[in-house]
Amino acid sequence: MKQVMLYVAGILLLASCVNAQPGGNDFAALPKPKAGQEVATFGGGCFWSMSEAMSELKGVDKVISGYAGGTTKNPSYEDVSTRTTGHAECVQVYYDPKVISYATLANAFFFAHDPTELDRQGPDEGNDYRSIAFYRTPEEKATLMETIKKINASKHYPEAIVTQVVPYKVFYPAEKYHQGYYRLNGDNPYIQGVSVPKVMKFRKAEKAELKPEFQK
Repeated sequence: MKQVMLYVAGILLLASCVNAQPGGNDFAALPKPKAGQEVATFGGGCFWSMSEAMSELKGVDKVISGYAGGTTKNPSYEDVSTRTTGHAECVQVYYDPKVISYATLANAFFFAHDPTELDRQGPDEGNDYRSIAFYRTPEEKATLMETIKKINASKHYPEAIVTQVVPYKVFYPAEKYHQGYYRLNGDNPYIQGVSVPKVMKFRKAEKAELKPEFQK
């Protein structure tokens, strides 16, 4: 059994988010919000599954994968992967507040990953995979803190949430190949072994908030 567990761990390591990237530094553009849209920024491990999960919510128009929370300007994926930039893999969510509230979006974020893991998510370890939520207003900060309090009290997770709650400063879009990676690379071992189970778990937890095509 121990040999089997070590073998599985080795496979997951080889299929980690950092080892699954194909290379290239052609960066995506950062879109401006449309009239009536608002923006939210979250980080919860590898942004491939987080981007897919948040994009499936009703009222979400677009999700951009990128980097936030650090000090290095215009970092590349390779830069962030060195864990010296301070940035985490994050997603910027463009949404219609008339369809989905920030509170609902924040709640969904805490079910799109494991917010009790410190500086890691599954096989991915390091501060670039930390759980982090950014607020743009005092009201958003209060919503995040109240959501954390509520989820902790519910005992949904056996451990306490360790998500960083910090003011938003800047978001750098990731390379183009990271955008929509989940849907474009379904045969990738990491997507199959790590991302798909996370998204399926998210769909079950947030079914009522999903777009119709993802409620089946």
